[in-house]
Amino acid sequence: MTITAEELLRRGVARHREGRIAEAESLYRRALRLAPRHPDAENLLGVIALQKGEVAAALDHSARALAAAPEQPLYLANRGAALAAAGRLAEAVEALRAALAQNPQDVTSLRNLGQALTAGGQAEAALAPLRAAAGLAPEAPEVWLALAHAAREAGAVEEARAAAERVKGPLAEQARFLLAGLGAAPLPARAPAAYVRELFDAFAPRFDAELSGALAYRTPALLAGMLAPGRRAKVLDLGCGTGLSGEALRPFAARLEGLDLSPRMLEAARARGVYDALHEADLLDFLPRRRAGYDLIAAADVLNYLGDLAPAFAALRAALRPGGEALFSLEAGEAEVALGEGLRFRHNPDHAAWLAEAAGFTVARREAAALRREKGAEVPGALFLLRAG
Repeated sequence: MTITAEELLRRGVARHREGRIAEAESLYRRALRLAPRHPDAENLLGVIALQKGEVAAALDHSARALAAAPEQPLYLANRGAALAAAGRLAEAVEALRAALAQNPQDVTSLRNLGQALTAGGQAEAALAPLRAAAGLAPEAPEVWLALAHAAREAGAVEEARAAAERVKGPLAEQARFLLAGLGAAPLPARAPAAYVRELFDAFAPRFDAELSGALAYRTPALLAGMLAPGRRAKVLDLGCGTGLSGEALRPFAARLEGLDLSPRMLEAARARGVYDALHEADLLDFLPRRRAGYDLIAAADVLNYLGDLAPAFAALRAALRPGGEALFSLEAGEAEVALGEGLRFRHNPDHAAWLAEAAGFTVARREAAALRREKGAEVPGALFLLRAG
């Protein structure tokens, strides 16, 4: 009996629904070989590519599916999701709105549209689709979390609080963090790792353009300017992101390694070609396993996601050789620690210096600096160069 492309796709969808992604992908590819450019096969391969974080492949497959059937709402929806993941937010919004014009009760597309609008600085416009999604799927925690973030950014504090309180299950930790930023929950010791990973995975495609443009980001250069000339044998760039800080640190490193929680940030850093090695891990997990492993550890705009700096300073001290240097920035505030409007921690520089000395460091240099611009205003910060005793 000859198997058809449609039968292969039917079997693939069944495997896909069971979470057997590799088997589903294999079946979709077999279908595509039997029926080249089959729009359903292209669309489904695009969905899998996006699930795997392969955004370029998702864009290619979704474009081919849509070329075959430009008005198909499912193809438009998946194309919109791929465009959003690629940071092409205006195009994503257009595709998602076109999909919703034909299928206005598609909860996933409503949520994706709201998130794309929020990421593009249109939080108020994001509220309508996210409210609609919440009405259609009142038990969906990811919808309530997206609505809470949009409402917070739109200044609708009560709605943000109410939405965050509806979040249950694995996303509840992220909702509690948001509530802490609204003053409606206790201050946590740190931002949830999942929140930081997802935030920077989503930000990665537009990170360099936004930071070097409207945000006038200057922290890596400012930090590098605090270092004495000369190459350190082994340097670690904590929270390396796309590698902007790596470029500033490269002249000071015989060997330069980068560490980040975000796979998509690391992908961009790898393409930059400035690192000798890259690691995907949480710094509080990674540093204790690298005792006396580095001569310099730098962290540009990383400790802003930690409220309690004591564990980080202890981990930094353990990972440095005697006489090694720790170089980092903090967003500055009056209180010992507070969670700022942008869901980043602000630290009192005097208190941070005290914690660093308690961990066995000497403060070699400390400077006040404007780290970047945000909503038209300078973000006040502090730059530190510590030396391990």
